[in-house]
Parts: sequence; C-alpha cells; structure tokens
Amino acid sequence: MTNPLAVTMGEPAGIGGEITLKTWLARSDDIPPFYVIDDPDRLASLARRLDWPAVVRAIDAPDQAVDVFVEALPVMPIGCAIRAQPGRPDPADVPAILSAIETAVRDVRGGRAAAVVTNPIHKNSLYCAGFRHAGHTEYLAELAGTSQLPVMMLVCPALRVVPVTIHQALREAIESLSSADIVHAGRVTGAALRQDFGIPTPVLAVAGLNPHAGEAGALGREEIDIIEPALAELRAAGIDARGPLPPDTMFNAEARGSYDAALCMYHDQALIPLKTIDFYGGVNVTLGLPFVRTSPDHGTAFAIAGRGAARPDSLIAALRLAARMAAGRQAAG
Repeated sequence: MTNPLAVTMGEPAGIGGEITLKTWLARSDDIPPFYVIDDPDRLASLARRLDWPAVVRAIDAPDQAVDVFVEALPVMPIGCAIRAQPGRPDPADVPAILSAIETAVRDVRGGRAAAVVTNPIHKNSLYCAGFRHAGHTEYLAELAGTSQLPVMMLVCPALRVVPVTIHQALREAIESLSSADIVHAGRVTGAALRQDFGIPTPVLAVAGLNPHAGEAGALGREEIDIIEPALAELRAAGIDARGPLPPDTMFNAEARGSYDAALCMYHDQALIPLKTIDFYGGVNVTLGLPFVRTSPDHGTAFAIAGRGAARPDSLIAALRLAARMAAGRQAAG
C-alpha cells in the first residue's frame, strides 16, 4: 500500500477528534499513515485543551500525508469553521460532515487514498438537517454509484459477524426477514472473504432465528420457511453455508474455529457476541463497495466527548484492517 488512508471527521461534537489525535500519538505502534478531513484549527485547539503533544498540520493534497505523518497529524481542511461543542451537536455542521465523507470517497476512487475510514456520525443530527439516507452505509453506496445493497460486517480477531437485518425494531426485523436477503448477505460475504480476507474457500455459519434454531418447527417456522431455502440457494451457488445453527451455541471458542463468518438474523444477535469478545477492538466493515471502507464499532459517545477519556482502540483496529484489505486488493490487481 503506497497511498495514505482517508479518515473522515465524523460528528465533531463526539469523540472522533479525540480518538484521531490519540491514534496519531500512538503512530509508532504499527499504525498505517493516514490523513483526516477536518478543521485543522479545531483539532489543534482540542489538543491544546487536553494538553496533548499532538502537532497538527494542514495539507493541500493526500500525497503529502505520508511524509507529514511522521512529525504531524496531516489534516485536509474541510474549508469551514466547526460550530459544535463537545456533546452538543450543531445542525450547521452537517454540510461539513457530509463533505468530509464525499471528499474521502473522491480521494479513494481517484487513486489518491488507499481506503476510507469513517469516524462515527450522529444520524439524528443529520436527519434534523434533512439527510435522507438510512445511515452511513447507504450514503456511501450512493456515492459509490452501486446498485448493490452493501452488507455490514463486524470484525475482531476472534470473530466476523454479518447481521442480515440491521437497524430495525426487533419485531420489524423478524417480519421483514426474507430468503432473498439471507442469500444476498451470504453471496456478498463469501465474495468479500475471498477478495479482502484472503480465504479461498470460506465457510459461513448461518444462525437460526428462534431458540434452538426452531426445533424442527416447534419453536417457529422461520428456519424451515425462510432460512433453509436460502441455505439451499447459497450451496447451489458453491458457497459452503452451514446451518441453521442454534444461536446460543455457535459463538463459543470451539464453534468459532469451524467457520470464517457468521450470518446472523438481526442486529443484536450479531453484535452481542462480538462486543462481548472484544468490546474495544471491534471494526465495522462495509462489504460490496468498489473501495475499502472501515469504521470504529462505536458511536459518538457524547457523554464523554471533550474529556480525553475515549479509547482509540477501535479506530486503530479499523485503520490496520483497512490497510490490510487495501493492500490485498492492490496485490490482486
């Protein structure tokens, strides 16, 4: 990988600036070079207020970032002042937040950056300003110009999980679950495991929806009517998809060693085991985009913003994973 990673500002009222500064301060710890699209004055002021020895330097182009990174945090200026204060988002900042994402995507698609790493956004603030997308992932898909619905994967060293339904109320997730969605998630996940994780013949573990995977219909028919037909279609496509498996037994250490990723039927079924195993180091990866995108697996943390208490572990893991994925794609041509 020869290009730097492009890091977005995220919600400036949250902890994105702090974890970015902390990550740069830890740069000797095998962290790939990156630049952040943000307000340099905001970050410099934040570092002074927290009494951190971080040096911030504005850059004009991504190709300056690798050399600057050694001695200063490279910042691509967002072009406007930020109004938010820690823990208090300001709707006037929404254009800057979205502009940072758009710039990062343009840079990576233009060959100037290796991958996009996004700091957390606050969706309600965006909605109040008229944002019409469900979230980060859907917005990135539009910017990428892809008609394929991207898939969210959560990654830590011990586990990869993919929720088939994501940000829905549990009742709505169960009602909307379909064989087609499971097949789509399985196909995209299988392709990503081969392309981005270097696994030539990936194995997918597919969770049941109901306790004990339905017990042959005694505890619900979703496994019979929805999940098993999806498994049959995935297998017919040459994907080693196993299940439906009882969700309460498929995440222990021995079981995790038998598969490369778990397809889960709803949000918490996927995120609870991953966050239990590695609360601070999980990474959110968007599969199915024409570029690499990762993100810390946490939110804006308004309650602790501005205190310097936020841990950068997840951002550091997101940067390392993005670099590995980008290098793999580059090597594959």
